[in-house]
Amino acid sequence: MFTGIVTAVGRITSVMLQGEGEDAGVRLHIDAGDLPMDDVKPGDSIALSGACMTVVKKTDDGFVVDVSRESLNRTAGLDVPGDINLEKALQLDDRLGGHLVAGHVDGIGVVSRFDPVGESWELLIEAPKDMAKYFAYKGSVAVDGVSLTVNRVEDTDRGCLFSINLIPHTIEVTTLKNLSPGKKVNLEVDLIARYVERMLSLSDGQ
Repeated sequence: MFTGIVTAVGRITSVMLQGEGEDAGVRLHIDAGDLPMDDVKPGDSIALSGACMTVVKKTDDGFVVDVSRESLNRTAGLDVPGDINLEKALQLDDRLGGHLVAGHVDGIGVVSRFDPVGESWELLIEAPKDMAKYFAYKGSVAVDGVSLTVNRVEDTDRGCLFSINLIPHTIEVTTLKNLSPGKKVNLEVDLIARYVERMLSLSDGQ
């Protein structure tokens, strides 16, 4: 489990194909940046822009993870070198500063607009149709692993558009500063919304 509070911005420095064929996964070498690594060991979980991955090796500047083709097909930004948001797994005595995040990406959204509004920024994301029911005014969402609050939801034929306000601090300490229209982002819906949908679907069938 995670909180959606990004600890550091790291960088994928190399992507190595593991095996041959269209089903082959990749091995990622991560420069951990300012992420404290003293207590990290192989087998630990670290979220890479919202996707929970297992450390297979520590290096002088970070760590290594293996990513399956299934994970690559369901996420964005883990198949090429570039900046990523990093968060170590939640400990029982940690503060829950964001919201409960599983590190399981539910779908990929597309940035529709990213514009300054006063001292902040408005981020408008288009979510796919099968995820639209999980977004609600003042609900929670993780975007590339960052815990954020939904300010507005508009249903469309293709899914929904939801709006988020980003304060300067969030822009400064995450990779969200690099977003632009058309860019894909990892989305994880609120765990509570997921369980409520499951309970309601069972009730409707009785």
